[in-house]
Amino acid sequence: MSTRMDVTVTNARDRKRYEARVDGTLAAIADYIPTDELVAFTHTEVLDGFEGQGVGSVLVGRALDDVRGQHLAVLAVCPFVSGYVQRHPEYSDLLYRSRTGAVAD
Repeated sequence: MSTRMDVTVTNARDRKRYEARVDGTLAAIADYIPTDELVAFTHTEVLDGFEGQGVGSVLVGRALDDVRGQHLAVLAVCPFVSGYVQRHPEYSDLLYRSRTGAVAD
């Protein structure tokens, strides 16, 4: 039996991270470095008490949707973000490709 959680994701630009909250409580963060052409995701963390509930996946999915809406690419330095994109190929078009054609993932 699964419990449905209400996860709210916001872009805390001043902290350079996306934040996921469950019932108003900070549950997960995804740190990033923004540039003019891409967003480099450097670290994702699900806070104690929220592990294994899918909060991290909701956070990353919505963060990637937001980046897509900004018409930017993604550099997935964080293993969690990289793994998420591998499991969800609908986001693979967001991965940054260098001008030489090399893929950074």
